[in-house]
Amino acid sequence: MSTQTQPFTLQPGAGKRVPTLIGGPITFKLTGETSGGSMIMLESRPPAGQGPPLHLHQDQDEWLYVLDGEMRFRVDDDVVPAPPGSFVFIPSGVPHCWQNVDSRQGLLICVIAPAGLERFFERFAALPETERNPESFRALGPEEGMLVLGPPLAQSHPIPEPANA
Repeated sequence: MSTQTQPFTLQPGAGKRVPTLIGGPITFKLTGETSGGSMIMLESRPPAGQGPPLHLHQDQDEWLYVLDGEMRFRVDDDVVPAPPGSFVFIPSGVPHCWQNVDSRQGLLICVIAPAGLERFFERFAALPETERNPESFRALGPEEGMLVLGPPLAQSHPIPEPANA
């Protein structure tokens, strides 16, 4: 089998869709198979208030680009707002997570290099729906070099309710 990659195009909405812990599906646009192992690219449509738990990738760098919705990111100990057009680079070994703080579904593009993390998402999606929970998410991660370190941003850094005036 050749490891040489071939050009291809995808129409809007195309790609392999899998369910995730955060409720909204992710759609793989590029996988290790189609990139010769160099990277994966996925589209995430997180529901309002949702985001992954605090985690790190032991051997993979990650790039996130906000296309739609108001997000916020935690990178190491810093929590920063991320409106549409925001970009975040996370080197391997750096704890991170994010949250959609908008009242509607968001849209993120995520690139992870090198490839391999798609296997984690596929294994998680293959679980019975009743077993797709934070414990399974944490348990499946280490095999692909992802370590869950803490809760989602909504739990570790809740947004204060506005004071009644």
